[in-house]
Amino acid sequence: MTSSALAAVEPECYSPKSKSKANAGAAQRWPSSQVSIFLVALVIPWALTFGSLAVSPPRLVLLALTLPCLVSLFSGKAGPVRAVDILLLVHCLWCAVAIGVVHGAGEAVEGGGMLFIETFGAYLLGRCYIRSNSDFQAVVRLFFITVVCMLPFALAEALTGSKVILQIFSTVLPSVQPTYTLPRMGLMRVQGPFEHPILFGVFCAAATALTYLVLGRDVGIVRRWAMTGAVALTAFLSLSSGPMVTVLVQIALLAWNGMLGKLAARWRILWVLGITGYAGVELLSNQSVPLLLTRYAFDPWTAFYRLLIFEYGWASIMAHPWFGTGFNDWIHPAWMTSSIDMFWLVPAVRHGLPAAALFLAAFLFATVGIGLKASGDERVLACRTAYLICMGGLFVAGCTVHFWMATYMLFLFLVGSGMWLLDGEPRADAPGNPEVPVATGKQRRPRPTGSVRYARTWK
Repeated sequence: MTSSALAAVEPECYSPKSKSKANAGAAQRWPSSQVSIFLVALVIPWALTFGSLAVSPPRLVLLALTLPCLVSLFSGKAGPVRAVDILLLVHCLWCAVAIGVVHGAGEAVEGGGMLFIETFGAYLLGRCYIRSNSDFQAVVRLFFITVVCMLPFALAEALTGSKVILQIFSTVLPSVQPTYTLPRMGLMRVQGPFEHPILFGVFCAAATALTYLVLGRDVGIVRRWAMTGAVALTAFLSLSSGPMVTVLVQIALLAWNGMLGKLAARWRILWVLGITGYAGVELLSNQSVPLLLTRYAFDPWTAFYRLLIFEYGWASIMAHPWFGTGFNDWIHPAWMTSSIDMFWLVPAVRHGLPAAALFLAAFLFATVGIGLKASGDERVLACRTAYLICMGGLFVAGCTVHFWMATYMLFLFLVGSGMWLLDGEPRADAPGNPEVPVATGKQRRPRPTGSVRYARTWK
């Protein structure tokens, strides 16, 4: 790629002048063209192949943008290089080495290269192009519209079983294969434009807290809940426990934040209650917490089956702790399928414990670091709280389902999209930043109220 081509796609919003312009809020309604194309590409189900390589539309977008984003990151244009960047990069490099050890150098280049594009490339896209609260709000707006636009097609699929979205796109190019599952609650499980209903549900569920706190901040309460309800309904039509838990966890955290919004220690209290409750159930019950939760799944057997996946998956990890089993089958009984429905377990099974530790550490460094970052700007506070609640919901979902293809890339993109929260805020009197008016003359300093007084919202 030539230098002129790199300049054409390299993120532009890094200079103080451009950053203050981005903070104009209402002036930026949509994200950059690169991010917009990527988000739309995530819901285009075309399945293209070049030789042995499967190239979906979002993969094509990331293939074009990863190198410019790498240049921007390590040249300092996307802010300082952080521990999350290094951990995720080393994770990808370790996975490539592990694939090479298990399958040989050829597979390390092809498989490791695509894993790098989907993981670090998707993360970098959010990391480099989302640099302010107005950028973040624009992304959430397009994400919300993408989910809601799928709702009519999802309703039709739930009622009739017809894969409407796949049928439309397959008239142009080959698309992903339809997945037929047994109906639940008298409805068909919606697959949408993804490989499985679970992926559809997780993709839509990720927008719940983002919609309520970021988009809903400037609208009335009725419209706010209507928008959030539309997202939750779309996710519900997957009729999968994992996405439903993701939505419920986010709604519960939103309710907690709303009821105790003026209590600075509310998140500490929640952590204490959660840990105490979990320990109490473990001590007082003759069954573990995960086993008890299987009773409340749509299908108790599939929930119990996930416990078996963890048990045998961990045995597979202990048998291959450093480099994993690669793309070979993992150690499990013959009557179990090869699917590992537990996102956080997959890196360790496939590429070894170091890969899983690096990936989890990157996630924790991002979320904990952002959670401890105080802010006095209400819009930034809303973005931060929405980001953390979204990550919390996706973390819980990852304990029960696996993310792959478009949903996996969305997850990494969302992780990267919140890294601007670690960079601090532009000065209130910076040129072009109208969100905080500049004082002219001697004025009495207002007493902080509401969420500004209690700036540290996630502890």
